[in-house]
Amino acid sequence: MKERVAVAMSGGVDSSVSAALLKEEGYEVIGLTARMCPEGFRGTSGEFVQEARRVADFLDIPHFVVDLQVPFRERIISYFVAEYARGRTPSPCAVCNRTIKFGALMDHAVTLGARRMATGHYARLCRDEDGTVHLLTGLDPDKDQSYFLFDLSQKQLRHAMFPLGLLTKKEVKEAARKRSMPVTTRGESQDLCFVAEGDHYDLTEELRPEVKVSGDIVDANGRKLGRHAGIHRFTIGQRRGLGIATGKPLYVVGLDAANNQVIVGPKQALEKKTASLKGVRWTLGKRPAGPFTAFTKIRYNHEGAASRVVPLGPHAAAVEFEKPQFAITPGQIAAFYAGEELIGGGWIEK
Repeated sequence: MKERVAVAMSGGVDSSVSAALLKEEGYEVIGLTARMCPEGFRGTSGEFVQEARRVADFLDIPHFVVDLQVPFRERIISYFVAEYARGRTPSPCAVCNRTIKFGALMDHAVTLGARRMATGHYARLCRDEDGTVHLLTGLDPDKDQSYFLFDLSQKQLRHAMFPLGLLTKKEVKEAARKRSMPVTTRGESQDLCFVAEGDHYDLTEELRPEVKVSGDIVDANGRKLGRHAGIHRFTIGQRRGLGIATGKPLYVVGLDAANNQVIVGPKQALEKKTASLKGVRWTLGKRPAGPFTAFTKIRYNHEGAASRVVPLGPHAAAVEFEKPQFAITPGQIAAFYAGEELIGGGWIEK
């Protein structure tokens, strides 16, 4: 009997090719499309449903639509705007992977008899004989998405499949072309599925109207330099859009939600060598016995930097970089790598 595998399908090239490859490998493939975004949001779920169904029909596989609008609103959108309201920069894709794609959607896949869930992420898995799963970077360094998968548990990883881990984006596009697949081309935008870049201002103000309060823009000494229309409109490292003129470049170096202040300073004020983390997940399920060296990425497009990681209890850690890093941002992820393997990661607290 063939093993049944559910594929999270959006109608795009990555998930569509994943489904095609698994079927060709002999799996019994079913497609699942999550209806997550209410009407009116960017990337309306109804569009994804139609596009995914077209691909499923082409591949001759069953297709199911799962309504996850409520958990998506509660766990992703609410978290997203709450972080901006706190003066932090959220990373909703990582939360979505843990709670929605490999959480609620995987739970639904199990009810349909699927033993594993596959997605179009560019990452790889390596399994030991005892069942331990190692999470590795995707072969394509420009598309590697292991960073956004840091928060998956061993249980989730044991049931996960990433068919594109050994492929480049160019090869995936070519695979779709050779098979004449009716995939939707969405480009390589880094925008979120539910809000375009810059539109989070309006979304945050709509759901958390209390954030729309003006305040002071100050320097490190508390000297007032200007006014802002809400700290949710700023992020650490931002240079443009400050609305102040001092004759020298200034950057956002801090966001003080308690006092409703945007703190600015010179570029060198953003060069830091340490970061404290909370919500740390150790990929292998156990905390290292002591400090270790690793390359740590502090944002998705960060190349990683040599560092010393100090575990502090089961779910906290401190990172000490060999060289100062630019704009270490609260709310973002710091992910630890040993070569190609992701050891763990956590949420930057300060």
